[in-house]
Amino acid sequence: MQRGIFISFEGSEGCGKSTQIRLLSARLQEAGISMILTREPGGTAIGERIRDLLQYDKIGHAMKPEAELLLFAASRAQLVREVIEPALESGKTVIADRFLDSTTVYQGVARAIDAHSVKFINEFAVGNCLPDLTFVLDLDFTAARVRMEQRENAVADRMEEQPDEFYLAVRAGYLRLAELHPQRIRVVNSAQPVEAIAAEIWNHLQERFHGLFA
Repeated sequence: MQRGIFISFEGSEGCGKSTQIRLLSARLQEAGISMILTREPGGTAIGERIRDLLQYDKIGHAMKPEAELLLFAASRAQLVREVIEPALESGKTVIADRFLDSTTVYQGVARAIDAHSVKFINEFAVGNCLPDLTFVLDLDFTAARVRMEQRENAVADRMEEQPDEFYLAVRAGYLRLAELHPQRIRVVNSAQPVEAIAAEIWNHLQERFHGLFA
């Protein structure tokens, strides 16, 4: 059986990841493509416990950057082995709402943890499981902040409460990462209309995988 395709979505808060993942998921289902969605942190029973600690539990506000890094990696290690790898081996397409690039940027760049340590921990957590293609939805921080503030019934998590400088570093980190990995990472201007972004993503999938997603 042919191995499935692994696609990840990245970007800062407010960039529109959730919307584009939802639209792509619906289109793949309409096309009859077997797929699963994952999210980080979370995606497994263990990962969801870690997600609550990282994002919502009050004691998380005392968390040190190194502990944060290791918790994200622990959630990802479980997700890869319990969900992602089995799905890919069965031929399913995997759409991931964040993966290891988030750790490289959020903890490695914005938290200023040693890049070699982050790389080692990332590689230990995921093994040989890397996305075939990553979409980075890029948006100016000011516009992203407006989007976050306009969300209805949304409770800000610990990561969304970071200072402006943190998110400026996150955006710069993603753009730098895209320069280093141009074959895997595709930057998409998230200031475009939703439909235009979805069309760009779909067209790139068709081009990259030779019509598999037509």
